Amino acid sequence: MKHSFRLFVFALALVSFASCSRQVTRVSPDQQIDLSGRWNDTDSKLAAEALIDQVLNQGWISDYQKEFNKKPVVTVGLIMNKSSEHIDADTYIKDIEKAILNDGRVRLVQAGAKREELRQERADQQDFASKETIKKWGRELGADFILQGDITSIIDSYKKEKVRYYQLNLELTNLETNELVWIGDKKIKKYVNR
Repeated sequence: MKHSFRLFVFALALVSFASCSRQVTRVSPDQQIDLSGRWNDTDSKLAAEALIDQVLNQGWISDYQKEFNKKPVVTVGLIMNKSSEHIDADTYIKDIEKAILNDGRVRLVQAGAKREELRQERADQQDFASKETIKKWGRELGADFILQGDITSIIDSYKKEKVRYYQLNLELTNLETNELVWIGDKKIKKYVNR
């Protein structure tokens, strides 16, 4: 009797485990899927598209080229997340950087941790690379502008309804004069009813 009961419990556990298996389906990266109502890949894509259009179609690029007869050099600084959830700014900043490079009117230089990694590699070369291939110090391309920004959010809820509002702000500042030459933003508002 005990053996039959154990066998029944084991079979029940096996059936419940099998029914809880997860199914994963590949979908197109362009397909919009919003499960939670929080920030997601579609929001990141919309933000990147709007900000790319704004930054590349304002007059700051042509103004700089007319005054200095060369392409402006931009570096990306800190993008602060002031929202109530985890948002990785790299998901849309990389799209913006790629668009700036592909446009061809602006030069882009590394910033932050990647720049430090490049400097460490250059330092290592001083000791370990051949004399003919050592990359010299003091040859970095200095940026003319820095792109900085923030992400903020406001959440309003009542019973089973929730509104999530996100605002992404980017600013481009002249590094020598501290003059703001461009400000852009993207606003996203989501209504969630459970």
